[in-house]
Parts: sequence; C-alpha cells; structure tokens
Amino acid sequence: MLTHKMTIAGLERALPICPVNETLSIGAFVIFGDAPLTVACAAELLKRAPAYDYLITAEAKGIPLAHEMARQRGDDFYFVARKHPKLYMTSVFDVAVRSITTDADQHLYLDGADAEKMKGKKILLIDDVISTGESLRAVEILVEQAGGIIAGKMCILAEGDAQEREDIQYLEKLPLFHPDGTVMA
Repeated sequence: MLTHKMTIAGLERALPICPVNETLSIGAFVIFGDAPLTVACAAELLKRAPAYDYLITAEAKGIPLAHEMARQRGDDFYFVARKHPKLYMTSVFDVAVRSITTDADQHLYLDGADAEKMKGKKILLIDDVISTGESLRAVEILVEQAGGIIAGKMCILAEGDAQEREDIQYLEKLPLFHPDGTVMA
C-alpha cells in the first residue's frame, strides 16, 4: 500500500493513500486508537485556540480530539453533532451534509438540550481533517440555529482547497494525490 509520511504535532506518521475515484486519492488520516497523536494534536490546537466556552465536533472522527481538548483544558462538557438522532435527544434539529469520504448525503443532528446550553455562548468548531468543508459548514449551521456564536474553526489537517481558507486554523497541510500516489500540484 502506498503511504504518505508526515510529521503531525511532532509525531511522525505514514498515512495510507486511498482512492476516492479514478483521478483522486487521499491520505487516510485516522486518529481513532492513536492516543499519543490525539494527545499531542489536542495540546497543539489548544495553544492556538481562540477564547471559547464550548467545543463542538461532528460524529465520529473528531470525538477523540474534542474529548482530549476538553480534558486538557479542564472543560466539563463538549458537544457532538450526531449522525443519527438518539432516543434521549429532544427537540432535535438537523442539517444535510456531503463529505468527501462519504458517497451519499448525510445529516447531522443536534439535541435541543445542547442547543439551549450553546445559546449565546462562544463555540469552537473542531475536526480531524477539513477538505471540502461541508461537514464543518453543517456544524456551523447547527451552532447558528442554536443561537451559538462561532469562536473559531480548527482542525488537525487541512486538505486541498481548505489549505487556502483564512477562517480555519490547522496544524499541517495534507496534499491530495494522483492514483499513483504522487502529490497533486
């Protein structure tokens, strides 16, 4: 398998290069299970984070990052925009999203009780990788619908066009790849 080596938050990792279609491949960054990387990335992001009251991330890959950032900062709570409504959720609202790594429309859901906590508070949006920005935009819409104030947007890696966005802070650039594993210009 082709890989792309990079240093992220001071740790070296080899990301598998995975095809998206006949002309595009991406470096698969999976933070699940990589405790040292999660801890290091959370610390680096917190050094750069603007003032905020709460964190929010989309289910699922941002959850360990949000948890670790909250733990390191001493936060008692963070929000998760869920992929499916749960039985315990009340007054649920949702927004449609299409991610580069998912081949179908999805929805993200926010619990009405979470929305009440969020109202008038500064909310920091975080994710593992931002590429098209569709998932991030969906979370942003949920926060705005809840009456929260966007404090900032952060991720570990910015991929493709996301690297040029001025509204996102990130730790490293993740290139896009040709099917043969070479970096796209």
